[in-house]
Amino acid sequence: MLAETPPIYLDNHATTPVDPRVLAAMRPWWEENFANPASVEHAPGRAAEAAVEAARTEVAALIGAEAREIVFTSGATEANNLAIKGAARFARRQGSGRRRVITLATEHKCVLESVRDLAEEGFEPVILPVGHDGLLDPALLVEALRVPTLLVSVMAVNNEIGVIQDLAALAAPVKAAGALLHSDAAQAAGRVPLDLGALPVDLLSLSGHKIYGPKGVGALYVRRRPRVRLEPLFSGGGQERGLRSGTLPAPLLVGLGEAARLAGADREADAERIRTCRDRLLAALRATIPGLRLNGDAARRVPSNLSLTFPGGASAQAMLARLQGLCVSTGSACSSAEVEPSYVLRALGLPEAEARATLRIGIGRFTSPADMDRAAALLAEAWREALSETRDAAE
Repeated sequence: MLAETPPIYLDNHATTPVDPRVLAAMRPWWEENFANPASVEHAPGRAAEAAVEAARTEVAALIGAEAREIVFTSGATEANNLAIKGAARFARRQGSGRRRVITLATEHKCVLESVRDLAEEGFEPVILPVGHDGLLDPALLVEALRVPTLLVSVMAVNNEIGVIQDLAALAAPVKAAGALLHSDAAQAAGRVPLDLGALPVDLLSLSGHKIYGPKGVGALYVRRRPRVRLEPLFSGGGQERGLRSGTLPAPLLVGLGEAARLAGADREADAERIRTCRDRLLAALRATIPGLRLNGDAARRVPSNLSLTFPGGASAQAMLARLQGLCVSTGSACSSAEVEPSYVLRALGLPEAEARATLRIGIGRFTSPADMDRAAALLAEAWREALSETRDAAE
C-alpha cells in the first residue's frame, strides 16, 4: 500500500513545525538529564541551570538584549499579560496617576483582552483604529497621548495580515510622552531584525512555537536601563527574578534557545527563500483567479504572509471543506461553536462577506517551490467548486 501524501502545511502563523535541530538539542534534557534547574546542590541540577542560562543568552542575542533582561514564560500570551497587567498594577501601587493604556484594534486577542480587563481595575483602555493597509497613523497615537498615558502596546508584525508596524517611528511620541512601550513580537522574531539596543521598546513578548521551537514556552524582555518594573501575575518560589515563579522546563527552554539561535543565523536566507515561494504562489493564483485581493500593505509586510480575499462570494469555509491536501486558515475566531468573521479584517474596513471569503496563508522554512505550485492548483480548484456551489444555491 502506498503511503498517503502528507498535506502541504501553509499555516505557519498559527504555529511552526519544530526544527529537527531544535528537537535534537532538547532530547538529552528529557532522556539523560531531567534535573530541576533550581537544584544547584548537585551536578545534574547545575548542568540544567547552565543549559537554561545558555538558552537565555541565545534569546537575548536574537533581539539585541542582555540575558538578564529575559524572563521565561509559558508563551507570548502569558508574556503579554505579564507586561500589560504587571506594568499597570506596579505603577498604580507606586502611586502613579496615569491610567490610560493604548493599543490597536488589530492586536492579538490576549493583548486586547488584557487591556480591556484593566478597565475593571480603574484604568482607561483606548483602542486605536488602523488604516485600510493595517498600519497605525502616528498622528492618531500622538493625539491619544495628549492624555497622560501609562503604556502603549503595538504588535510588531500582525498575525493575520503580516503587516509590519514602524515601531521606531511610533516609539518617538510614546517616549516623549513618558509612557512605556510594549510590543508583541511573536510573529516578528526570526522574520524581521530586532535590535532593542537601538529600539526604545520597554517590554517585548516572544513565543517558541512561532520560531520553529516547542509549544508551551516563550519569553518577555524587560528593559533594565531605564529600569522597567512589573508586578508578578502569581506567587510562588521566586524564579525568574520573582516575576514568573514556577519550575523552569529545561528541555523546552533549551529548545527555545536553539530555535532563537537558528532564527538569528537563518533569518536572511529564510526570508529570501520564503519570499520567492510567496511570489510564485501569488502570481499563480492571480493568473487563475481574477479579482483576487491581497489584504494589508503590499510592501510593509513579512514575506511569509498572504491574506487573500477570494472574489465571487464563495466563503473561505466552503473552500476549506474542499482543501483536504492543504493546511491554511481563515484567521477567524471560534466562539460558542459559531465561526465569526475576523475582527482584524473588519478593522481594515472589509465588509463581513469579504472577511468571510478570506484565507490566511503562512509560508515557512520548510516550504518548497513545488508546494507552491500544488497549493495554487488546489486553491484555484477549491475556489471554483465553492463558487459554483454558491451560485447554484442562489438560483
